[in-house]
Amino acid sequence: MGETLTKPEVALQKENYFQLSFVLARVLNSGVIMSIEKNDHELKGLEKSIAKLTKTKYVSLFNSYTGAIHGALWGQDLGYDSAARLNHQSEQETKFVHWLGVSLSADPNVTLAYETIAVTWENLNRLNQIMLGISGRAPVVVLDFTGLGFGPAAAIAANNENIWKKAERLKIFGAFDLQTMWTQEESEPDLQPAAQFNYRLSPLVAACVKVALLRRNP
Repeated sequence: MGETLTKPEVALQKENYFQLSFVLARVLNSGVIMSIEKNDHELKGLEKSIAKLTKTKYVSLFNSYTGAIHGALWGQDLGYDSAARLNHQSEQETKFVHWLGVSLSADPNVTLAYETIAVTWENLNRLNQIMLGISGRAPVVVLDFTGLGFGPAAAIAANNENIWKKAERLKIFGAFDLQTMWTQEESEPDLQPAAQFNYRLSPLVAACVKVALLRRNP
């Protein structure tokens, strides 16, 4: 006789969250669907939710896991011809880090560059416990939300303002450039220049991830 199939536990109960269709409609009706608009609230809301979860001061959002890795490394001045120590990295992650020109070190005396949490529906309700388990191990926490199914999405969380500032500058236009893009003045002359990438997260995806975090049952 075959094993009895049981219905998997649902992370989000219907009575505890707004339907995602309503969330998407709210974002679309706001008219703000690009992450470069100053009056966007979805990205700021997701940043606050992640900061509360991770108990960190600064959060930077990315539209891909590799983008978040890039931000975590660049924020710590780990670029071409640098060495970093990682923990249980995948083959794809290893290839990307090597593509950035960063070599991997097995020296336990080298500070761990970042810790990673792959957020899924299976572990969504246990994020607080998972965070406790990795707290203090690395200066940056990388959270990968792609497994939730809303689209590629990730974030880095840190307590170091400089890490956050440098990571933000990797995004197209740069967070600080939004304030001075019309005058073409540099708002942060002390920051090292960087090649910028289109790493900005969509407010639509951010809204869905935010609802998942807010309505989970820890």
